[in-house]
Amino acid sequence: MKEKEQAFLRRMNEHKGILFKVSKMYMDQPDDQEDLFQEIVLQLWKAYDSFKGDSQFSTWMYRVAINTAIVYFKKEKRKPIQQAFTTENIADQPSNTEEHESQINHFYRAVQQLDKIDKAIIFYQLEGYSHREIGQNLGISEGNARVKLNRAKEKLKQIIKKQGYGF
Repeated sequence: MKEKEQAFLRRMNEHKGILFKVSKMYMDQPDDQEDLFQEIVLQLWKAYDSFKGDSQFSTWMYRVAINTAIVYFKKEKRKPIQQAFTTENIADQPSNTEEHESQINHFYRAVQQLDKIDKAIIFYQLEGYSHREIGQNLGISEGNARVKLNRAKEKLKQIIKKQGYGF
């Protein structure tokens, strides 16, 4: 195997959790999540030569993954289907309690109802990105990122209330 391919596979393996999270945030069905996952990997490979190391690989990977998810979602014109999720297609790791599993289920159902930009903002927030970093990754100002994040959180809160999960 070529050195470039080995480096790509090593980096992908180190950060594959990013791809799973993005796929789950943008697609609700396991088959659709897998299709998006594969599309993101393909786009990452195609764009791999453009990674110059100016940022961390994971930051570059987030950008490509989010942009691919947005384009894929728009191109396929797929809309989230309201359904009950099982724990196995939501949690990356087994959870300790039924309450925690319920919270994850409600959260992902709510996120599915957000528009593509709000999903990206929530995703970056969950990953610990600052307002400045969110803005840079989405091509908006830090202040705009802060406002959009607050609005997305409020939308999530309202969606979760409508789902009947108490606040």
